[in-house]
Formats: sequence, structure tokens, C-alpha cells
Amino acid sequence: MKTIGEVAAELGIETHVLRHWENVGALTVRRDGNGYRSYDDNALEQARTVLKLRRVGLSLPEVTAAMSATKSAAQAVVRAKIAALESEVVQRQQAIAFLRHTVECRHRYLDDCPDCATFVREA
Repeated sequence: MKTIGEVAAELGIETHVLRHWENVGALTVRRDGNGYRSYDDNALEQARTVLKLRRVGLSLPEVTAAMSATKSAAQAVVRAKIAALESEVVQRQQAIAFLRHTVECRHRYLDDCPDCATFVREA
């Protein structure tokens, strides 16, 4: 069993983060006889999972849903996040293509370049 301070130090986060995760339902922690949080191996693993899901971009409501006991609900949240991340990747690749072109553009002003104008018109 570990204290909240020990778990926070192990994960490299603040104790208030663990409390917040518990308050919003993303983490379940047992209490000892004095009411102190007591992290067993399962709670520690759950905290690690929450941290990893947060680091890959899930919001706390998404984390809670992704850790749902219902596999289909968890998969739906993860699939939606994958789709959102894939969309972000496409947008970033388009941004890189535009910026590369502007660096290499032979026109003095971007407004003079038909290729730049095409990039600008794209959503």
C-alpha cells in the first residue's frame, strides 16, 4: 500500500492531480481506517492508465469513458479520439506543406503566388 504522496512522486505528478482524478470518477482509491487514501497495486495501475490516457490527449471525461466497464463504450471513445488525432495529423501535414512552399516560393509576396493563394483558400 502506498500513500498519495508516494504515488504522486512515482508518477511524477502533484497530489492534487490524483485527488482531482478521484473527484471526477477517473480513479478509484480505497480509504484506510482514518480516511486516508491508500493505493494498492490496482489503484496504482489505474492511476498509471489515467496518466497515459491523459498524455495521449484524452480529456478526463474521455478517460473515464475509456476506462468504462463496457467494452463497446470504451472502444467508441478511443475510436473517436483516433479519428480526431488522424484529422490533426492531416491538418499538420497541410500546414507543413504550406510553410515549406512559402519558404521556397520564388514570389516576393505570397499574394503574388497562385500556389500560395490555393493553400490560403483551402479550409
